[in-house]
Amino acid sequence: MRYEPINRDLFIRNRSKLQKSMLPGGLAIIHPNDEILRNGDQYFPFRQNSDLFYLTGLEQEKCILTISPDHPNEKFREIIFTIRADETLTTWQGHKYTRQEVRELSGVNTVMDLEDFEITFRDLMFYAKIVYLNPIEYIKLSTEVPSRDLRFARYVNDNFPAYRYERLAPILTLLRLVKEPEEVALIRKACDLTGQAFKRVLKFVRPGVMEYEVEAELTHEFLRNGSSGHAYRPIIGSGKNALALHYNSNDQTCSDGDLILMDFGAEYANYAADCTRTIPVNGKFTPRQRACYEAVLRVFKKAKELYVPGNCIDKVNMEVNRLTEQELIGLGLFTAEDVMNQDPDKPLYFKYLMHGVCHPVGLDVHDPGGKYEPFRKGMVLTLEPGIYISEENIGIRLENDIMVDDKPVDLMQDIPIEPDEIERLMSATDSN
Repeated sequence: MRYEPINRDLFIRNRSKLQKSMLPGGLAIIHPNDEILRNGDQYFPFRQNSDLFYLTGLEQEKCILTISPDHPNEKFREIIFTIRADETLTTWQGHKYTRQEVRELSGVNTVMDLEDFEITFRDLMFYAKIVYLNPIEYIKLSTEVPSRDLRFARYVNDNFPAYRYERLAPILTLLRLVKEPEEVALIRKACDLTGQAFKRVLKFVRPGVMEYEVEAELTHEFLRNGSSGHAYRPIIGSGKNALALHYNSNDQTCSDGDLILMDFGAEYANYAADCTRTIPVNGKFTPRQRACYEAVLRVFKKAKELYVPGNCIDKVNMEVNRLTEQELIGLGLFTAEDVMNQDPDKPLYFKYLMHGVCHPVGLDVHDPGGKYEPFRKGMVLTLEPGIYISEENIGIRLENDIMVDDKPVDLMQDIPIEPDEIERLMSATDSN
């Protein structure tokens, strides 16, 4: 474990909230992620299913959680099934959780071997009235590979057809939206590591470096400080690459006079940071680059005040679009008269800002949550306005993670964002 142990009280509270949200006679089953084959006999590094981690704190593969609050046998109301940590397995794969370690990490008292799952599950089903299944539900996700939870849902539908089934995702989405204090502290830590990495990059970037070298500097700073690495594939886009929203080849040369857009974030204790900064490769913004940068920064500062209870992602997007439209007029990209005569279904600003600017962040860089869900205190969301001018080879985006409160809390307020500070920090290396 690369991070300080998380108090199991967090996971106990999370499970308690879930139980209170379940209907009488409910049974919930949450599976781990699969171990994904990379090539040959090699696997990608394992990353736990975020829902399972949220409820147990367990990072190990092959762990199953069942929650059955009304089961007549108290020992069966919460169970974790996991692999048996025998000597042979430990010799080949290293340490695996003992039963006592599972109890200490999760706060679940009943721990069973994975091979006992099938017979125990039939007992749980016998007393269940409603079964909550947990296949992945992300609005923008489409994948050809069925998750373990989805495969299990198909299995129980085929083998237990007379039951009433419910979706667990809507419940867990609402619970995960509002962060507990321990979660906010972990996100802050991820943000702090992200800021350290950015400051390292400011000392490194210069004309002629490769985008992947910049990525390597970020990776180095993350790993040396206890992060598991990047929370998502980083975007290191210089020049025209900054105009591609999901560019991540990161294999081009950073040229003198270009901007470099970096969308990156550390993962710490499975919690993500999501940050974007745009800097001049040579350490000095041109007048036009600075004008565009300051336009985005003004939108950012005004929009940050919207992260208060009662607003929602949709309202933030609409206001940012309105603010950006005014800035684009100021930059001479179109006129107020052009706006009055535009097709309402094809607004002029959309050519220069074509994405939403707000999403929840937490155990996933795109935490579950809808754009109409009212903001509540303790929610953490990104704010990421941008302006992209393909004709001028200018792509600028700025992004911080903001916690909703009566006065919004910028969890990345210490990460340099003012253009003067960025230029100062980049020029500080010139004398070295």
